[in-house]
Amino acid sequence: MEEGISYVDCNASFGAHGAGVYRPCLTTAELLAEMDWAGVDKALVHHALMRDQSPKVGNAILAESIAGEPRLIGTWAILPPQTGELPPAPAFFADMQRANVRALWAFPEEHRYILDRVTFGAFLDEVSERRVPLFLPRDAGGPRPPDMWSLAYRLLAQYPNLTLVVAGNGPWGEDRYFRPLLEQYPRFYLDISRYELDCGLRELVARYGAERLLYGSSFPQFSMGGPRLMVATAEIDEAARRAIAGDNLRRLLAEEDLS
Repeated sequence: MEEGISYVDCNASFGAHGAGVYRPCLTTAELLAEMDWAGVDKALVHHALMRDQSPKVGNAILAESIAGEPRLIGTWAILPPQTGELPPAPAFFADMQRANVRALWAFPEEHRYILDRVTFGAFLDEVSERRVPLFLPRDAGGPRPPDMWSLAYRLLAQYPNLTLVVAGNGPWGEDRYFRPLLEQYPRFYLDISRYELDCGLRELVARYGAERLLYGSSFPQFSMGGPRLMVATAEIDEAARRAIAGDNLRRLLAEEDLS
């Protein structure tokens, strides 16, 4: 059933985490071993320090850690341009290209900023034009999911061409939040790492197709193998399974322009 399917985790991290169900992988070597155990070929990764401490520090450590490792694709965290903590846009995107960093994360709650056009202005316009995926964690707007979804709605209304990936959707059926976004914004994507509904994936693919669903794990907060098993055993056709397992993410990364 899975012959020839290559899994690419869109949402995994390493480094010392303050919370999580599983023991974190402190190094890339440990993360690669975990990927081998779960049957994951590649991963789009971030470092715990990018969220828990400082994007400036964490971004640098991430780039250094994944250098020369083709199975790990980097992501960086963003900060408001007004504080000057990260390089201006032209240098930032050039640095991304050199470091094999292919996507961005926003952690507005932890890093104390408002994720909107007032704060990010032309920077997120350029992120949109370059088709760089921006990941937003499910708890980005505060402790309750509606806050995060309200944030996603506002952000996409201001940047309708933004490639936005909401990560770590919960197992209690948040479809009423995200289905309107699937219908309205063609660059909106879901990381299905916590979409643990009975026949949920089958229903979602039947209604909206598989093209905007990404396999992710939210490791080490949750198991890397759990969502992989969900994709492997879902009642969907093989084309949809391949797309969710890794082909959709490969397509997204092939579309972006960091030059």
